[in-house]
Amino acid sequence: MGFISSHVSSHSPKTFYPVPYKMYINAETSLLVIQYNILIGIALSNGYLWKKQRKFANTHLRYFGEGQKSLEKYIEVECSFLCEAFKEEQGRPFNPHYIMTNAIGNIIFSVVFGHRFEYSDPSFRRILELDNDAVVLAGSAQTQLYDAFPGLMKYLPGPHQTVHANYREIVAFLNREIEKHQEEWNPDDPRDFTDAYLSEMEKDPRAGFNIETLLVCTLDLIEAGTESASTTLRWALVFMMNYPEIQEKVQAEIDRVVGQSRLPTLADRPNLPYTDAVIHETQRFGNIVPLGFPKMANKDSTLGGYFIPKGTAVTTILSSVLFDKNEWETPDVFNPEHFLDSEGKFRRRDAFFKFKMSLIPLNVKLFSVTNTSQRVFGS
Repeated sequence: MGFISSHVSSHSPKTFYPVPYKMYINAETSLLVIQYNILIGIALSNGYLWKKQRKFANTHLRYFGEGQKSLEKYIEVECSFLCEAFKEEQGRPFNPHYIMTNAIGNIIFSVVFGHRFEYSDPSFRRILELDNDAVVLAGSAQTQLYDAFPGLMKYLPGPHQTVHANYREIVAFLNREIEKHQEEWNPDDPRDFTDAYLSEMEKDPRAGFNIETLLVCTLDLIEAGTESASTTLRWALVFMMNYPEIQEKVQAEIDRVVGQSRLPTLADRPNLPYTDAVIHETQRFGNIVPLGFPKMANKDSTLGGYFIPKGTAVTTILSSVLFDKNEWETPDVFNPEHFLDSEGKFRRRDAFFKFKMSLIPLNVKLFSVTNTSQRVFGS
């Protein structure tokens, strides 16, 4: 299989499918065994299975995110808990890492499993810590060697063994949640994504709707939704502390449009152009996934003048666009003016590519924490 690194272009991304990674996860307490050519779930599957799993996830996440209790409502509830948790620190210095991660995790968990966890819940906190450690260790040289030489490295000690052990525990935790749903499942009254998935099983065997795939799908959704959004929001806090003059402008705009008596809603977004610009600039400058995710061409294609044969893996170097001196006035400076026109209105930029489009509405909502962060951290 060929491989190229490519700048992001305006060509349609529909030409590309996710590349079929090779991965091994052994969950001792579940039925899950994914090894090399047995790839299931959303992130690691390919072809027909990927299409069906992705379509199902999009349809039902949208349904449970826009139904009687919309995703916005879940976010509003969690924002209240998050702001209260910040207030409880009473102005003392503290590390918001796991409070933020717990808040984001609860929003995703509410859609996938129908409930949230208290910030003091030790079991959920442990899962968040295990996942964070696994993500950090995955970037180590020894862990990267495992991807190249799994047959040898699986017999050797090192951080890759910790990554596997962490995921075994995370998968066991998710498996227990699924088992609870199986016990309480009512096909006539689906409460969340997991209930809907249980109803879909056996309808299309080729699409892989079964317990093993459900387990991997829940892992995909929770990992992708939690780590990316929480990391972006922590960058937002860092930027607000390092640029107090920008924080003051955001605070003033929120106070003027929203006030102090309620949380912002997505309906307020058109009236919060500066806040929206700061969120976009946070995603540009934070650049949390510089290489995006690999894709694979499902047919011969041409991109930016380069011929890409069918089956070629393509990695988009997002940094090359997000910090392009030809596209941004001050690419190496945190500058919300990149997303404002001469009249102070929000403007979209063609060169703004982020690895996860769905972060924008989530971050617009959760950025209400700025109301609290100014009082907690100070200007």
